[in-house]
Amino acid sequence: MSSRIAIVTGAGSGIGRRTALAFLREGYSVVLAGRRREPLENVAAEVGQAGVRAWVVPVDVTNPASVQGLFAQTQERFGRLDVLFNNAGINVPPVLLEDLTFDQWKSVVETNLSGAFLCTQEAFKLMKNQQPRGGRIINNGSISAHAPRPNSAPYTAAKHAITGLTKSTALDGRKYDIACGQIDIGNAATEMTEKMKVGVLQADGTTAVEPTIDADHVAQAVLYMAGLPLDANVAFLTVMATKMPYFGRG
Repeated sequence: MSSRIAIVTGAGSGIGRRTALAFLREGYSVVLAGRRREPLENVAAEVGQAGVRAWVVPVDVTNPASVQGLFAQTQERFGRLDVLFNNAGINVPPVLLEDLTFDQWKSVVETNLSGAFLCTQEAFKLMKNQQPRGGRIINNGSISAHAPRPNSAPYTAAKHAITGLTKSTALDGRKYDIACGQIDIGNAATEMTEKMKVGVLQADGTTAVEPTIDADHVAQAVLYMAGLPLDANVAFLTVMATKMPYFGRG
């Protein structure tokens, strides 16, 4: 196939949806991966005729067999993979660290961190053996990969760990011509950030409304990272609302 091939996890909503749409409009063939089929099919339908280059694959990124199936089906259908956007992620409601349940902790870490690892591992197996060899992996980090919000231990810990995974992936991928970078996003307007319109807890104990940005700006940044030749790499890129309370938190 003449178009480049991308997998977007968590493609049914939020940043994943916007990025998948951007890839499709740019001419990529896109594997739309996510837990539920219907939202993925809605994404494919949203781009009209470009939807013929979208392929819906329901997947549970916390399940190794499910992830293996995603990449096996991608290889069978397209023969190669050029870009993986590790975007799938969840969060739990803010809760005091001492009241956080182990199940809550585990659900976030398994999805946000282990899911990214499992997809990265399968991408390596495919990318290192295809011709031409190599590809690009882009991880969805967060401002939380640098500074926590109150009562966010599992999400913050997982996003800090994503930074370590990004660095290890970039290092270990060199010999296979696999580039890896991370996009750290602050206050993109999605379903997850709706609460910012009414106010969220700040480090000093107050509650404040926070500005957001159109998620399409993030999608365009991912598209830029993906479009670079493999001898160039954006290791880390932060896209955030200019006036969000990040610098100077606390």
